[in-house]
Amino acid sequence: MSQVFESNASCVWSLLQPFATTTLLGVNGNQELELGQNKMIHSLFLINSAGDIFLEKHWKSVVSRSVCDYFFEAQGKAKDVENVPPVIPTPHHYLISIYQDKIFFVAVIQTEVPPLFVIEFLHRVVEMFQDYFGECSEAAIKENVVTVFELLEEMLDNGFPLATESNILKELIRPPTILRSVVNSITGSSNVGEALPTGQLSGIPWRRAEVKYTNNEAYFDVVEEIDAILDKSGSTVFAEIQGVIDASIKLSGMPDLTLSFMNPRLLDDVSFHPCVRFKRWDSERVLSFIPPDGNFRLMDYHVGSQNLVAIPVYVNHNINFKESGSSGRFDVTVGLKQTMGKSVEGVIMTVHMPKVVLNMNLTPTQGTYTYDPVTKILTWDIGKINPQKIPNLKGVICLQSGAPKPEENPNLNIQFRIQQLAISGIKVNRLDMFGEKYKPFKGVKYITKAGKFQVRT
Repeated sequence: MSQVFESNASCVWSLLQPFATTTLLGVNGNQELELGQNKMIHSLFLINSAGDIFLEKHWKSVVSRSVCDYFFEAQGKAKDVENVPPVIPTPHHYLISIYQDKIFFVAVIQTEVPPLFVIEFLHRVVEMFQDYFGECSEAAIKENVVTVFELLEEMLDNGFPLATESNILKELIRPPTILRSVVNSITGSSNVGEALPTGQLSGIPWRRAEVKYTNNEAYFDVVEEIDAILDKSGSTVFAEIQGVIDASIKLSGMPDLTLSFMNPRLLDDVSFHPCVRFKRWDSERVLSFIPPDGNFRLMDYHVGSQNLVAIPVYVNHNINFKESGSSGRFDVTVGLKQTMGKSVEGVIMTVHMPKVVLNMNLTPTQGTYTYDPVTKILTWDIGKINPQKIPNLKGVICLQSGAPKPEENPNLNIQFRIQQLAISGIKVNRLDMFGEKYKPFKGVKYITKAGKFQVRT
């Protein structure tokens, strides 16, 4: 369910953002919309993996920490962190949460609201922390707690999202530096700027005005992750692709860009940055937009038609445990399948062995392996696959003496990376720029990597 929320969140955000702004401003200057009579987000709690609330932020009135007991109860019932319900109703509130970088972001809502709106806002908070502090960890948040509260104060006004674009916030709140932190501690000043951001005064809230660069550049990264399950025979049980297009735009003035694809019909279930003109995509299948300045995620997409998902590697395996005795055999080979002539790098296989496995004596033809007898995890770091010499790992499995034979064989989890290839076949055709006279440097980089890629044995 969480994947469904996240995959559509950006579209919901772009649809609801004008509505939220209208609610803030009111109707005819005096009346508010019905939704505006109640705050959308009342409080925000940050909870670490140990279950400690290490930061809380409230808008107007304080909500007791005890409201998080309902979240802890749901967390205790979930098998893992990914199964915690994103929306938890309580007698007087709704708890809407996301899990990112080993931190739960839990928003407390007093009235029923569109949950995707809140989920998308929480993801924006995470992205902003990553942009400002380099990472969204508990240590980074605690170290920059003053800036964190300043950001939350500007991002949310009376419970409604207000400034959520990096360009705008960096004009409002300067990113922390060592020198600025020292100066602020001596003078007692803050990182909050005195001038209103120029983007807030224009019709394009995600881009600051009067941007100037010596070298004008526009680069795009097309990144795809394959989620797949293969059965014992190597046939595909499940396969889909989650893709994103990340942009790094450093262009002067107010450029108007159009990005076109060779085969846009491959893309299902798309969601865009609010800068994208959806009508152009709906009618022409091109991305037309005035970009934010700097780095941003232009687009998310999903390829769910299994016949369109090429599986780049194959795995041959023979894992068996003897009926009697204290040993077994392990023999696994990983090779190339459909890579369009590209190299497969960073290949790592991890296997959660049964509890009765004491040790493993294996011989790899390529790479190195480790087996942790405590966690029972086998890790084989293959590296780059040489098509002339297929990597193989085989040897003896040492079991507890007298222990019963494991009921089932372990699954193999594969990681890999393929440079300059989008496995879905999507390809950028061209980038055109209007509104400015200079010629920018342009570039596109493709990368495919494994998401949850599992082979059943």
